[in-house]
Amino acid sequence: MVRSDGLIDAAQIDRAVQLLAPVMRRTPMVASRALSEKCGHEVWLKCENLQRTGSFKPRGAYLRIAGLSDAERAHGVVAASAGNHAQGVAWSATTLGIRSRVYMPIGASLPKIAATRAYGAEVILEGEFVDDALEAALAYAEETGAVLIHPFDHPDIVAGQATVGMEIIEQMPAVGTVLVPLGGGGLLAGVAAAIKLHKPGVRLVGVQAAEAAAWPASLSEGRPLRATSMNTMADGIAVAKPGQVPFAHVSDLVDEVVTVSEEAISQALLLVLERAKLVVEPAGATAVAALTSLADLQLEGEVCVVLSGGNIDPLLLTQVTTHGLRAAGRYMTITATVSDRPGGLVALLALLRDLSASVVDVIHSRVSGELRLGEVQVTVSLETKGPDHQAEVREALSGAGYLGD
Repeated sequence: MVRSDGLIDAAQIDRAVQLLAPVMRRTPMVASRALSEKCGHEVWLKCENLQRTGSFKPRGAYLRIAGLSDAERAHGVVAASAGNHAQGVAWSATTLGIRSRVYMPIGASLPKIAATRAYGAEVILEGEFVDDALEAALAYAEETGAVLIHPFDHPDIVAGQATVGMEIIEQMPAVGTVLVPLGGGGLLAGVAAAIKLHKPGVRLVGVQAAEAAAWPASLSEGRPLRATSMNTMADGIAVAKPGQVPFAHVSDLVDEVVTVSEEAISQALLLVLERAKLVVEPAGATAVAALTSLADLQLEGEVCVVLSGGNIDPLLLTQVTTHGLRAAGRYMTITATVSDRPGGLVALLALLRDLSASVVDVIHSRVSGELRLGEVQVTVSLETKGPDHQAEVREALSGAGYLGD
């Protein structure tokens, strides 16, 4: 039952735990010394990137679909998603023997589209954002009688995601703060409902990408509002408007909602990859980004950071890690003008060697309109040791006449 205040109750969460236990993985907790040293609190990572289909989404999707009547099942189910909910619905429906159709944005990750089809769903590409795909899914549901499995705005979805919170309580009895990636709000709502029922003193923090942040204004206004910007690499949480059901939970139970930059997200993804040896998608790394980039973040006791998903296109992973390396001062590109005489390029590379800058790539061009006779343009990609090292490299190259004013 949903409580009179619109929140799910303990009985509904307990039912979700019992129903999902045979089919969901109990995802591990991994200690992070790097993050613990960074923030001064013991930090553990809740690895929902290792859940079935690569994210937390099957928890809510399976619970919602399992609760359908025989008549509803006969019409099949339909969903809209950028990828993780799509896979969760496809896997859950196929496991339960039900037909599924999923609408995905035209720009959705190709591996996520392929995986959704592999799990058994019919995939239709529609619109630029998840909200556009959701409109198409609603129209299909009205036309055919298929049951819409909303990505976040339903009590069963929230109850399914609440099982993440129940596992956190059991795996981390001394937990004092939980940080959760935040898009439509289903995961944060569920985790908050479970944890606040059993440990009301635990601090709950939701983390959004600053470039797709509908929650701060919505919470300030007291109702879900549509975001004016949706320009983030974290497509898994790029939701323009919070759901009514999650909003009731988050506004009542969550202590704080914060936002993080694209640079912070890419650096967090890189840190988790390098130090924890875990692959996460940008949306899944946002809670880590809050720990690493927000100096005024309030933390209490032991900290649990939820890694919500790990479904990332390998090409995007390359781009994001490069972005993270740049943001951390570990990768830079310089364009220098050198003499076209023999030894001109060698002299530049020798200077970079003496500066301990590792050359990754060199592009040599004679066709730039800014070049004078006897000059060539050289673009060099470098691995560096941090912002101070980059400044040293630029200063030395400028002093040697390789860089313009």
